[in-house]
Amino acid sequence: MAQNIYDDPGFFAGYSQLRRSQEGLDGAPEWPALQALLPGLNARRVVDLGCGFGWFCRWASGQGAAEVLGVDVSANMLAKAADMTDAGAAISYLRSGLETLSLADASVDLVYSSLALHYIDDVVALLGMLHRALVPGGRLVFSVEHPVYMAPANPGWIVDAAGKKTWPVDGYSVEGQRTTNWLADGVIKYHRTIGSWFALLRRHGFVITELIEWSPTDAQVAANAALAEERERPMLLLIGAERC
Repeated sequence: MAQNIYDDPGFFAGYSQLRRSQEGLDGAPEWPALQALLPGLNARRVVDLGCGFGWFCRWASGQGAAEVLGVDVSANMLAKAADMTDAGAAISYLRSGLETLSLADASVDLVYSSLALHYIDDVVALLGMLHRALVPGGRLVFSVEHPVYMAPANPGWIVDAAGKKTWPVDGYSVEGQRTTNWLADGVIKYHRTIGSWFALLRRHGFVITELIEWSPTDAQVAANAALAEERERPMLLLIGAERC
């Protein structure tokens, strides 16, 4: 079972102050690139894994999705999502760990996930279940922390005397658990290489259609100078895949 760090009061309080928590999709600089991987959603059945405050669920419903299911392990997240969702919307929320989630066979057209799958240890079982749940030709679109970002035992910029920042990369080929301190101590994630993501998806009957090592655009850096450092190393990996 994945760690439910989002129900830790201190972590949840800090997470709630992040720009992407307060502004939703518009506050996530990778959203335009991720959105470009999505198929048309009109009359589609959509599942959002690790739905958080439900921002994507509400966007998908607004795009004409017939049914939207948001799944999250955090009671805090789901309570906030429900409070922000209009009554009568074709959106439902389910509290479940992703390792134990079960969806009916051939019941989904799109599975979406933003920054959730790197918290999952047994991603093999999850991908197998998702392949069964998606219709032939259905899509899986997700983002995770980039393996270069996740690999270090002590992630954080190394700054030289001239102020130049360098991101340390150690243990890249040693996959498995990483424990970091971010908003709270002892946050557990699971590092996988790009090659492993490719192999896992292919083994479970997916064809990768897009793979993006996300970096901010010139326009984004011009609008927000703090994003410039994200060009020094990739922070996010975006993947689009199709169920064979």
